[in-house]
Amino acid sequence: MNLTALTAISPIDGRYRNQVAPLAAYFSEFALIRYRLLVEVEYFISLCELPLPQLKDFDSNLYAGMRKIYEDFSLEDAQAIKDTEKVTNHDVKAVEYFLKDKLEKLGIGETKEFVHFGLTSQDINNTAIPVSLQEAVQKEYLPLLNQVKETLATLAVEWKEIPMLAHTHGQPASPTRLGKEIQVFVERLEQQLLLFNQIPFAGKFGGATGNFNAHFVAYPSINWINFGNKFLQDKLNLKRSQVTTQIEHYDHLAALFDNIKRINTILMDFARDIWQYISMGYFKQKIKEGEIGSSAMPHKVNPIDFENAEGNLGMANAIFAYLSEKLPISRLQRDLTDSTVLRNIGVPISHSLLALRSLEKGIGKLQLNREALNNDLEENWAVVAEAIQTVLRREAYPAPYEALKALTRTNLKITEASIKEFINALDVPDEIKDELKLISPFTFTGITLY
Repeated sequence: MNLTALTAISPIDGRYRNQVAPLAAYFSEFALIRYRLLVEVEYFISLCELPLPQLKDFDSNLYAGMRKIYEDFSLEDAQAIKDTEKVTNHDVKAVEYFLKDKLEKLGIGETKEFVHFGLTSQDINNTAIPVSLQEAVQKEYLPLLNQVKETLATLAVEWKEIPMLAHTHGQPASPTRLGKEIQVFVERLEQQLLLFNQIPFAGKFGGATGNFNAHFVAYPSINWINFGNKFLQDKLNLKRSQVTTQIEHYDHLAALFDNIKRINTILMDFARDIWQYISMGYFKQKIKEGEIGSSAMPHKVNPIDFENAEGNLGMANAIFAYLSEKLPISRLQRDLTDSTVLRNIGVPISHSLLALRSLEKGIGKLQLNREALNNDLEENWAVVAEAIQTVLRREAYPAPYEALKALTRTNLKITEASIKEFINALDVPDEIKDELKLISPFTFTGITLY
């Protein structure tokens, strides 16, 4: 059976392929090979720029042609490397042989032994992968996350003055404002993005066991630490981890995944709240022509976008949790468990993107139902009890909490009329009674926080 969107085992490459297709440029096998080539080519060029004595006469005009090797990398090129891998049984060595063959064709084969000079596979993998991840995050993930955040920020302003009954423990509580409840999520996302931007994209680069052994034995007079730091910073935009084993310790990568996991958790909290508000009637949903909510119940318009978002966020977080737990652990100077695990980075990123798209779509369908919000407030005059007893405390009224407790815990429905009757019976000056009568579920919403 040929691989298509219909035959793919993973829904990322099947049902949802069209929605996450841009991520293939960063996380596919093709992409991994291309980023490995990028590192190998840029490393060779950096050796020429150093220069190594044997490369001091290398013509810099050839750099552009060398960069074309990864810039114009094709599926046919990738397949050629995979065919070589069948013989070598080593993926990075197959890339090295491919690049050497390309140098021969460019007429500079006499320098080809400086391809992959002094390196081990993980010098390539532990730089190629963070470069691809950084570009995916900056070009695909963060723009979409910021778009959702800005959409919420716009709604927080638009709904800033709309009173809404709050619910703590699922029970009616002191009123709030709808915009403020949206702003809660905006601020939480902003705080996490501040932390996100402090996490470096790091790479390991130091030879077989991290000590530049081969580099130093060949050229002991060269400061290889400075070279490695400069190469990663200037050519790959990475921070070089200074003391490592054969592999990157992945602590920064784990921090990044934990941070995205927290962002996803915030978004999951938001999705569940909006789902609840829809079920309470606070929001209606725009109906899309031809869309069916239920195969059995024609009347239903289900909050599927928020449900899909929640499901994808949960899937992403489960994988992120394993990645951040597993990757920083490796036996002695290196075992191979990180290799297969790292190939799955694109999966939770994909689920996160799917969730963001679902949230953006779902938010776009929301239609505010002011009538439902107002009805809920009108039906819950008991919530002004907190306000009344607080003012009475200010006036040194005896046992105000207990007085309001006795009123609000009867089986009788608390209404505007019963509240005002209670106020009229209080032994307080008329101006205090007038002050108390101005309090309603619609006005007892606190101060503006943003």
